[in-house]
Amino acid sequence: MPFIPHTDDDIRAMLATIGVERIDRLFDEIPQALRCPEALGEIPPALSESGIGRLMRERARADGEPLCFIGAGAYDHHIPAAVWELVSRGEFYSAYTPYQAEASQGTLQVLYEFQSMMSALTALDASNASLYDGASALAEAVLMALRANRRCTSQRVLVPRALHPLWRRTLATIVEPQGVELIEAGFDIASGQSSVAHYAEAAGEDEIAAVIIAQPNVFGVLEPVDALTDWARARGALVIGAVNPLALALLSPPGDWGAQGADIACGEAQPFGMPLASGGPYAGFLCCRQSHVRQLPGRIVGRTLDADGRVGFTLTLQAREQHIRRSKATSNICTNQGLMVTAATIHLALLGAEGLERVAAQCHANTAHLVERLAAIPGVEPLFSGAVFHERALRLPLPSAEVLESLAAHELLGGFALDAHYPELGPALLVCATEARTEEEMAHYADLLGRILGARLASH
Repeated sequence: MPFIPHTDDDIRAMLATIGVERIDRLFDEIPQALRCPEALGEIPPALSESGIGRLMRERARADGEPLCFIGAGAYDHHIPAAVWELVSRGEFYSAYTPYQAEASQGTLQVLYEFQSMMSALTALDASNASLYDGASALAEAVLMALRANRRCTSQRVLVPRALHPLWRRTLATIVEPQGVELIEAGFDIASGQSSVAHYAEAAGEDEIAAVIIAQPNVFGVLEPVDALTDWARARGALVIGAVNPLALALLSPPGDWGAQGADIACGEAQPFGMPLASGGPYAGFLCCRQSHVRQLPGRIVGRTLDADGRVGFTLTLQAREQHIRRSKATSNICTNQGLMVTAATIHLALLGAEGLERVAAQCHANTAHLVERLAAIPGVEPLFSGAVFHERALRLPLPSAEVLESLAAHELLGGFALDAHYPELGPALLVCATEARTEEEMAHYADLLGRILGARLASH
């Protein structure tokens, strides 16, 4: 809500009604040792509505408006003005979640459309109505695969080291306490790909329950998904595709990988209508084959007919802990990112299949052009020989953190530091140029990087 409506008289009346003298008494069950009274002294005095607005605008300006070439899982795409003009309408903006499903037909239809779009993109049979983000969606996909693979008693899951390092950390945080063993598969230092040989070496002779395949991987390199999928199925493992959904406008979808396709696909829907917003909120997606749908966590919206033959929407296969016994639930996910999903659905509907393909193609072309410009700078060269989509790894003549700090001082976010997570690559930077980047902006980046490297190397 835009303001707190309770006056001091209102608060006194409410406290008198429940027989409490002070608000503090409502929290007296919290032990004193757990309270932080010193922090209360740091809270500034109350401000008026106009004062709060002024303060927040000042803080927003302090962040600046840097030019973004980062990528690495969160992308600065153009968002058509109509997306958030519609999403910000009260009936969408304040509709939290369909607890009373039959009374939320509009919300349910939006979620159903999102599910339909994600199923089409991934070439799989079913989708849920979103999860918190891509990383937690991957964790849910792993737990789902372990439940669904009834032919296997192993809790071992193969994870490519070329998967985003922050996703790997999130995955480990969620699943390892539940007894899941994550086995890391390496990648080729020349091509940047994770081959069947890398997966086979990591797996050894022991049983594997599930295999994760990233497409593209964290370096932007395209993996040999057909060969990896067929190898995993021959080992009796379920296949989880961790994908960038925008890439699926051009690349083979998980449902078509190999001879039989992947079993599960998951990822981050942020490229569809969601601003970077200092890191969120975003929305994860999770899709699967029909044979695994009863293990699909989160909300699932179905389309049906009522007694009069009219189309209606309802929550179906309700296997959340709010609906059934906790021990039988597929997850304890208590919300979906409904507002973000609404933005994604409108964004996809506005672009359509052709528009989405054109955006993906422009992103690929812009990144190739940016890399060509940056690689012309002495000491900068592309890493890896494998085909890429959307972003590319570069080797630098200086530590990437040092270079990024200098770029940021000029209001330019130059990329994602790979050497912090992959020291074997040496000074390395992941760069991305979406369709929102212009020729002038890319030229500015190349000019600025050239001047910074020249000055730094001269001083060394």
